[in-house]
Formats: sequence, C-alpha cells, structure tokens
Amino acid sequence: MRCPFCGNLETQVKDSRISDDGEAIKRRRYCSACDSRFTTFERTQLREILVIKKNGDKKVFDPEKLRKSVEMAVRKRPVSDLQVERLVNNIVRQLEIENEVEIHSSKIGEMVMNSLEKLDKVAFVRFASVYKNFEKTDDFQKFIKQII
Repeated sequence: MRCPFCGNLETQVKDSRISDDGEAIKRRRYCSACDSRFTTFERTQLREILVIKKNGDKKVFDPEKLRKSVEMAVRKRPVSDLQVERLVNNIVRQLEIENEVEIHSSKIGEMVMNSLEKLDKVAFVRFASVYKNFEKTDDFQKFIKQII
C-alpha cells in the first residue's frame, strides 16, 4: 500500500480490526520511510458501478465522494461517524444489489436525501441546498414548506 504522505510503496500493517459497522476491515499502517501512520479500509465490492452524471458523462462510482458529501451535510450536527458510515454503507449496498450497471447520479442523490431526512433534518436541508442547487433564500423557504 502506497504511503499517502511520501509515496513509499513499502508500508507495514500494524493493526487490523473489523470496522464499527462490521462491513470493513480497518488497518492501521506505518511507513518506515517517513514515520507516518495512516488508516485504510478494506471492503467487499460486489461489482463496479458506473454513475451517469447530469451532463451524460460516466464515472466509476466512488463511495469516498459520497462519504465526503454526507460528512459536509452533517458537519457540526449531532451525528456520529458511525451513523455516517452506516448511511454510506447502506446506500453502497443498495446500489450494488440492484441489477443496474449504470446508475444516474440523481438516483444516488435521492437515496442520500431520503437517508438524511430520517437522520437529521438540518443535514437534509443542507444537502438538498447543494443537490437541488438553491440560489436564493426563496428556494430554501419553498423547500422547507414542502417538507413541513
């Protein structure tokens, strides 16, 4: 595994554990070249999923990108890392179980919206503001009236 700090290809696994949600192996690694420590996660991937973007481009689905967008929505909210991990893993599993090789980004966005609505209303509105491209305060007001 390449060190994310110095690029060294020789890193050592110091500790392996099952992640909190039981869906991955969490490995603590050490780089002898720069003395850095970092964590990697090993997950089962059932199949590769292509995401069809709004402009028609196709990209390989990246769960990390999904995780980062959820983390931004729940930032400074009473939502634990474990809850974020479970939300992301549930969406990834749903996508992998479906028989579609290509999935529209809008479907993933709706899945995130549905999950966040149940988890935290403020995070739900935050995510919606980016996902639905709110430009004015009126957009927020209309959206909030719809969900109330």
